[in-house]
Amino acid sequence: MKRLVKHTLIGVAFSGAVLLSTSCTDLTEKLYDQLNETNIDLTDDATINSLMGQAIAQYRYMQLSWFGNWEMQEQCTDLYMVPYRIGVGWGDLYVNLHRHDWDYNLGHAENVWGYAYACIGYCNQVLDIMEGDEFASRRAQLRFFRAMTYYSLLDSFRNVPLETTQDVEEGYLPEQNTPQEIYDFCVSELTAIKDDIGTEKNFGYGNRYTCCMALAKLYLNRGVYLGLSDNTEGYEAALSEVNEVINDGGYTLSPNYSDNFREDLSDNNEIIFAVPQDRTHATHFLLHTYAVPQVGLDAFGCTATATNGSCAVPQFIDTYDADDKRFDQTWTGGKQRYAVQNSDGTYTPEAGDYIPYEEDDWNNEGILCYSKDVHSIDNPGAYKQEGYRIIKYEIVAGQYGTSSDDIAIFRLADAMFIKAECLLRLGRDTQTAADLITEVRARDFDNASKATRTVADLQGGSVYDYGHREYTCEGYANWDRSYYVSTVEGGDDIELGGLLDDLAWEFCCELHRRQDLIRFKMKDGRSVFTGKSWFCKDAQTDDHWEIFAIPYAYMSGNPNLKQNPGYSGAQ
Repeated sequence: MKRLVKHTLIGVAFSGAVLLSTSCTDLTEKLYDQLNETNIDLTDDATINSLMGQAIAQYRYMQLSWFGNWEMQEQCTDLYMVPYRIGVGWGDLYVNLHRHDWDYNLGHAENVWGYAYACIGYCNQVLDIMEGDEFASRRAQLRFFRAMTYYSLLDSFRNVPLETTQDVEEGYLPEQNTPQEIYDFCVSELTAIKDDIGTEKNFGYGNRYTCCMALAKLYLNRGVYLGLSDNTEGYEAALSEVNEVINDGGYTLSPNYSDNFREDLSDNNEIIFAVPQDRTHATHFLLHTYAVPQVGLDAFGCTATATNGSCAVPQFIDTYDADDKRFDQTWTGGKQRYAVQNSDGTYTPEAGDYIPYEEDDWNNEGILCYSKDVHSIDNPGAYKQEGYRIIKYEIVAGQYGTSSDDIAIFRLADAMFIKAECLLRLGRDTQTAADLITEVRARDFDNASKATRTVADLQGGSVYDYGHREYTCEGYANWDRSYYVSTVEGGDDIELGGLLDDLAWEFCCELHRRQDLIRFKMKDGRSVFTGKSWFCKDAQTDDHWEIFAIPYAYMSGNPNLKQNPGYSGAQ
């Protein structure tokens, strides 16, 4: 059992004694029923770890639960989607995310908001009673997780309530704060706790360098969060933070890309901060459930239930260099034989040459075939084996799949990319920027020349073939090109488009892409997130899609909450 269980996950056993309201719309209820500073033994490590464990568990739920932040951040991007599966189903919420036409009833947003304020509530209650210098390091950890949660809320919703205590008057209802106030709070908290939190690498917890990474992300996206046309100050500040990580943190790149996505990352020295999971105490990341069909799981000896939903956006698959080893470590496609057992007892798909979709190949003498092409998101949708499937996160044999995988939030490659981006945007030491990206890519190509990225490569346009692409209902049976809807936009007009491509190949499905697409701009000033079309999502001129609507479930209980701009209803 992983070392984290003793500290981070033991709090689950404490939950029977805890009462919690997950809504930030009603904070009048005390976090604990009969527990306070007079009857909690704050000298007992097990008790303190249990209290802290509850807060940290809520952060994990926010990130990795079904309809959690991982799904919300990835399924609205140009890399990954969940189409309506013909004969299988799947909900409209996934289609709405892909098309960028969600509203205040988006289930993902409701879950993220609820778990976020549950985490904040636990942190606040414990911080209210755990006072004194002897608790400095533990208080720093709770302040770290609270700041990380507010960072996620700022990134997704901008206008959210800032709550720092549970000691409130009866009938109290929180009011929203401005993005500037939330941003300032996160920066202030993360800066203040750097010394108290220390530099020890205790897996699943924060340290000085995780604070540096969180600050770097805030500074890097400062222009987006605060609506600034010039983010020079932010780039300089982000550069300072990642330089500390790179120069002083002692982290190293893993020899193999896939090492960063194994079930157990506790000994991986590229990982700066991760959300830990455990087979016994914390199994939440159910990517295997909706990424592959049941026979696809059989290829890995996995007996978990699969429902066959998500897949790659075909245009993204076409962007990879044929010699980039990250492709086979991230996606599986083409003709495969499942249930091939290796000598060590593991199972591996046997990939063959790509062939077009054929219904008979679905389960013919052990043959499974994923086609790259997908008909549409919902008109009529996708057949069962359409779309390449993500296998980036280790699919573990037995009943586990990906549900017990640790999930990296920050890793050294991320710090190196942030440094490169800041240098490019500041217009200095641009060759150093290119060298950093090349260093990260070196493990992914056998040919050093293929790994090399030049300044011109990074500053040039994107190779992504943007545009609307789908087969409508009338032509789905035989891929009739007369019913193919296609527009051509390309990526030449994206500023630093080459860097945006490298971010996709390195950090695909790592809680990165939505944020990156919003930060990178087209020459007309629109973000790539709104300004480009891909698959069944059309280009937009309205940038309100860059933040999510405040969930109706929480607005309906608190008249102080106002809906985000651009969304009607639920006022």
